[in-house]
Amino acid sequence: MTDAPTLSFALFAGLALGAIFFGSLWWTVPRGVVSKHPVLWLSISLTLRMSITLAGLYFVGRDHWQRLMVCLLGFMIARVIVMRVTRPNAPATSRAH
Repeated sequence: MTDAPTLSFALFAGLALGAIFFGSLWWTVPRGVVSKHPVLWLSISLTLRMSITLAGLYFVGRDHWQRLMVCLLGFMIARVIVMRVTRPNAPATSRAH
């Protein structure tokens, strides 16, 4: 079944999975850096993020490669969105002539 509503659901699911994965990565890294046990903090975060993402991809893809590809497209779009939203403000540079 590759009709428009199903593919739209797959795209939305990919966006949600990507937002969860990359958003929680963005949230975890600063906390892991200042933690007393950064390896534990980051490895638990990675395990949770990967588990959620792989379970979501498995659920959405279920024997339909088209839905899986659309879901992965949404995942990659979410990466770009999270990177733009979480980008630190670039300092204004002056042009020296």
